[in-house]
Amino acid sequence: MTLTLRALLGASVAAGLSTAALAETITIATVNNGDMIRMQGLTSEFTAANPDITVEWVTLEENVLRQKVTTDIATKGGQFDIMTIGTYEVPIWGKQGWLVSLNDLPAEFDIDDLLPAIRGGLTVDGNLYAAPFYGESSMVMYRTDLMEKAGLTMPEAPTWADIKAAAAAMTDKENEIYGICLRGKAGWGENMAFLTAMSNSYGARWFDMDWKPQFDGAAWKATLTDYLDMMNNFGPPGASNNGFNENLALFQQGKCGMWIDATVAASFVTGADSTVADKVGFALAPDNGLGRRSNWLWAWSLAIPAGTQKEASAKKFVEWATSKAYLELVASKEGWANVPPGTRTSLYENPEYAKIPFAKMTLDSINSADPTNPTVDPVPYVGVQFVAIPEFQGLATAVGQQFSAALAGTTSLDDALKNSQDLAIREMTKAGYIK
Repeated sequence: MTLTLRALLGASVAAGLSTAALAETITIATVNNGDMIRMQGLTSEFTAANPDITVEWVTLEENVLRQKVTTDIATKGGQFDIMTIGTYEVPIWGKQGWLVSLNDLPAEFDIDDLLPAIRGGLTVDGNLYAAPFYGESSMVMYRTDLMEKAGLTMPEAPTWADIKAAAAAMTDKENEIYGICLRGKAGWGENMAFLTAMSNSYGARWFDMDWKPQFDGAAWKATLTDYLDMMNNFGPPGASNNGFNENLALFQQGKCGMWIDATVAASFVTGADSTVADKVGFALAPDNGLGRRSNWLWAWSLAIPAGTQKEASAKKFVEWATSKAYLELVASKEGWANVPPGTRTSLYENPEYAKIPFAKMTLDSINSADPTNPTVDPVPYVGVQFVAIPEFQGLATAVGQQFSAALAGTTSLDDALKNSQDLAIREMTKAGYIK
């Protein structure tokens, strides 16, 4: 090897080492949902295009993620450069000045392509404070073969009476088939997301117009009565420990006749890991004839905490992961059914995506959720499956523990409601909402 060639090769290696040494590492906290796991698997596509940035992932169970990112941002801990947060946190944290505005993302990001319902929930005073990775509502996913065997047809817009009848007809405990699987794990974003949305369709409210808690009313009792009846008679054992991921696994294994949960689950119950992929139907979330369905509105989104020292690199990643190009990347590798849903108008205008059996149902469910008028009677708050006030996170987790205990049989329905009412009155008085 000539001296000149050796020198050139040495310079090339040194340049490579120099680039690696100068690479900026961003740390991303995310939830252990399937779409996020898929995003991590595609990170090499991002780093190949951005060799000056390396990515570290902290992947956590939903309740733990919320706890960690809330603590980190409130204490200015600086542990994360990008956080996966939801539609509940964004308006509260945005108003506090805790998040970086994303209004200056490049024009090709096409902020106007974001679905209005999703974008609105992530915007405060004209600033987009988080970019949606996927958006969702909730709907009924059911076994078409079991419905047929029971001699029933699922309406496109079922009532809770339809759901109860179907759950009873499909249950076959001898063969470990449970008519209905619903969230039971305690958490403001676990069982209380489902139960709050369900309660809306029963005419229940968290608070009246004077912020007085409403758990002592007939509507909440009716909600919890029907929930417990369905789960105790037609649900799986140990349901008080089941959240989104546990119920997904049960459905994929063929053990649930119905599952009412996030629309984003549709690609997983019809995907390669599902033993019942070709036997799944979809319907709107149920109602009770009172003018409100039990569907929610949510987006898991990527946000940048205001304290990060790596804002430019973080913005590059957020733009990449929530772009139209990312949707096309997933489609090219895993098919259109597996792209993150519910964020962009252009996705639902794509003729290839329109062929997906759950596409229209997802969009209809998202568009029909109304965070500003979530309940039958007027309320002083915004939010469908949550109440957009800072106190909700702690309060709803405590109430969720009461309702989970009722499902587990360690407390009675009446005591769970009474304890929830007492907790809510105490918290709302302490926070100054009521005197």
